[in-house]
Amino acid sequence: MTSQHRILATPDVRVEGRTKVTGAALFAADFPHLGVLEVAYFRSPIAHASIRAVDASAALRMPGVHTILTGTDVAGHRIGRRLQDWPVLADDRVRMIGDRIAAVAADTLEQARAAAARIDFDYEELNPVFDIDEALESDAPILHPLSETYRFLGGERPNRAHGNIQGERSITHGAVDSGFAAAFRVFDHTFEMPKSLAGPLEPRTSMAWIEDERIRVISTNKSPFRLRDEMAVSLDLDPEEIVIINGYIGGDFGAKGLSIDEHVLALMTRAAGRPVRLVSSWADDASTSNCRHGGRIRLRTAVDADGQFLAHEAWVTLDGGAYAAAKPNADLLPAKASTTLGGYRVPAARVHARSVYTNTVPGGNARSPGQPQTSFAAESHVDMIARDMGIDPLELRQRNVLRDGDIDVTGHRWEHSMLPVVLEKLRAELAHRPAAAGLGRGIALTTRGSASGSATVRIRITADATIEILTGVPDQGAGAYTMLQRVVAEALDIDVESVFVHGGSTDDAPYDRGVGGSRVTPIVGGAALVGARRVKARLEELSPGMTTDDQIALAASQGGFEFDAEFNHPSGAHTSGAIAVDLAVDRQTGAITLSDIVLIADIGGVVNPVAVQGQLLGGIANGIGTALMEELVVEQGNVTNPNMSDYKMPTVCDVPDVHLIIVSDDPGAGPFGAKSVGELSNSPVAPAVANAVEHLTGVRVLSLPITAEKVLNGISGSSREVGVVGSGA
Repeated sequence: MTSQHRILATPDVRVEGRTKVTGAALFAADFPHLGVLEVAYFRSPIAHASIRAVDASAALRMPGVHTILTGTDVAGHRIGRRLQDWPVLADDRVRMIGDRIAAVAADTLEQARAAAARIDFDYEELNPVFDIDEALESDAPILHPLSETYRFLGGERPNRAHGNIQGERSITHGAVDSGFAAAFRVFDHTFEMPKSLAGPLEPRTSMAWIEDERIRVISTNKSPFRLRDEMAVSLDLDPEEIVIINGYIGGDFGAKGLSIDEHVLALMTRAAGRPVRLVSSWADDASTSNCRHGGRIRLRTAVDADGQFLAHEAWVTLDGGAYAAAKPNADLLPAKASTTLGGYRVPAARVHARSVYTNTVPGGNARSPGQPQTSFAAESHVDMIARDMGIDPLELRQRNVLRDGDIDVTGHRWEHSMLPVVLEKLRAELAHRPAAAGLGRGIALTTRGSASGSATVRIRITADATIEILTGVPDQGAGAYTMLQRVVAEALDIDVESVFVHGGSTDDAPYDRGVGGSRVTPIVGGAALVGARRVKARLEELSPGMTTDDQIALAASQGGFEFDAEFNHPSGAHTSGAIAVDLAVDRQTGAITLSDIVLIADIGGVVNPVAVQGQLLGGIANGIGTALMEELVVEQGNVTNPNMSDYKMPTVCDVPDVHLIIVSDDPGAGPFGAKSVGELSNSPVAPAVANAVEHLTGVRVLSLPITAEKVLNGISGSSREVGVVGSGA
């Protein structure tokens, strides 16, 4: 029976669901391989030193040891998604505690670890730099004195004002100085945020071996083609000499875009002549790889007597850690690092953002790169302006929200803005939900660009009358393959059971840039829709007038057919949202208890209602962690809480009732009007919590996380601004 969106309106059954719940799914550590050697690292015990010598002779005599590589063996080979500044193994100096100095391959992991512990490390300690301000002083030690020799993928590395700056971005538009000169009030506030983790359950895992004279790699990386190309540059190989294979990926949240072990294993399997495998621990990941940037953001905004924004200045300084290798952008900054007043009309702005080298764990991409930091600062700043001027916080946002034709903080002109719509819907919803006695309420606005770019999938009719889709994009747990199945089944009006989705290796699947930037549903799903429509047209040519099932059966009897389908969307739309958080504060302890959350989410068409709900609720849970508990504690370069006991992440017990209101009025370019959704809901949670705390207690917390201790200090102390001293109005 045919009806419009018959499949899209039906709750899904995940393609891989049975495989995962029965334990049959193969994650990277599960792949069997005869004769595999286990790899362990000898890591630096200090934060900054030049390497005099590494002696592995005693370790090489240990039982079960086959091969040891040191930095001398692999000198010149470096890792990086854009800037290749991270040595495969440290050769001239170490730049953080945990830096990899040598790799040991042995019969068992225990033997590899025992041998690694016997490696002798002779070094000269150098002055470390742990603070972003110290790193930028004129006499600061330069952590990468040979940085001009590093490879930079895709163009030339931009100039920098200081040797310890990884990358920087400056934006200026409009008459900034005139805007400040004409101001009724000028507000100036500073905010701080710590390093934090993406926190996937599965740590980095990889295996490598040589087959048919090519290096084959099983990886948890979510962008296998990009990893292949990066490895080829790093190891001076042709990309065709490397094959990347993905198993199931146990979560991502931004962490699985960077790989630092596969390069070592590729060299190790050549040296050992055997397959090699490395299974990281959660602690290894937490203390040595790809955290969310901490840093400091200062915002200065000029307003008129009605609170309308006239001009804006921002200074964003992020702690990039020891290496910039995890960042894929040309300016070596998280994408949203300079969007410091996102969602608002800003007629004149001057924004400078930079990431800085320190002798600490490297910063990289985590969910909504750069936006949790800038959103916390901006949405707190807007609330502080509203309360100081005696304007309702929602009203101030509505006065300044971006409308069609307005210029945003980056100088971009907006069209088809849904931001006024989501704010009005939030107002209407909150009118029906007055905050209960004893609760504080805080709101925040959010917006994020929907993905753009291109993707290709291969689609075929098989001899057994099924539709197969081959894609080069992995499913990192968000349900990508289920989405592709639903798109094709809906377009052809056939049962989902007749559509099979396969993820291929870099050797057999069409090229795909991988998971990231919430691109999979709108872009890869768009390619699947293009393919399905081409199949439908081809079937009509072959056998007009028949039912689709009969057409497929006839085509199958004639041998079937296949082709590649490409979708390209050059410029993304925006998803928009508004959130309200109700909470209680225990005035004796400062403890915060979340009561209710309302989220208005403009996401266009819905391909998979269960997955949409999961992404939005999961994002809120992620945001709760950012708001209340998550902090990677780094003391003198040493991560002191690299485990799930001491690094606190939210559980279901920390998530209150959440009321989701989906806005689908403005369709996106993705299949059936879909927009990006995966990175919409996490960023506004922390500022909404901060705003609610001030609404209830009068205490403004200017740093993350918003802990009971900070709130209690504000309640009992003389200052109502805690965490960071804001300079006020």
